[in-house]
Amino acid sequence: MPSHTRIRMFNTKETYPNQSLDNDLCQAVRAGNTVYVRGQVGTDFEGNLVGLGDPRAQAEQAMKNIKQLLEEAGAELSHIVKTTTYIIDPRYREPVYQEVGKWLRGVFPISTGLVVSALAQPQWLVEIDVIAVIPE
Repeated sequence: MPSHTRIRMFNTKETYPNQSLDNDLCQAVRAGNTVYVRGQVGTDFEGNLVGLGDPRAQAEQAMKNIKQLLEEAGAELSHIVKTTTYIIDPRYREPVYQEVGKWLRGVFPISTGLVVSALAQPQWLVEIDVIAVIPE
């Protein structure tokens, strides 16, 4: 019996057709009571970008994805213990964190925020990954 549950497995050939990649990945992994969610962006699970040029809308879609992935792993937003948020412009901090804050009201995770020069696709303005621990 595997000790890890891999959620929404995919290969980067389909995800990034504009790049020469061929990596097997997944959107989330549940290892025991811990859930690791891959960085989520403003793209839904059908590959449609939400919020072109709008960091708040992209953060909202990323959080929708995170909520869905956590639920598929048997967790919920209140189980999040750590967030990491990547933005490509420091001016996006306020709208992105306001949006994330709406989703995590009362959760009190630890949080790391980074401003990076770019994300994997030029239209992505924000990426958010989380770690959650399901209570015993």
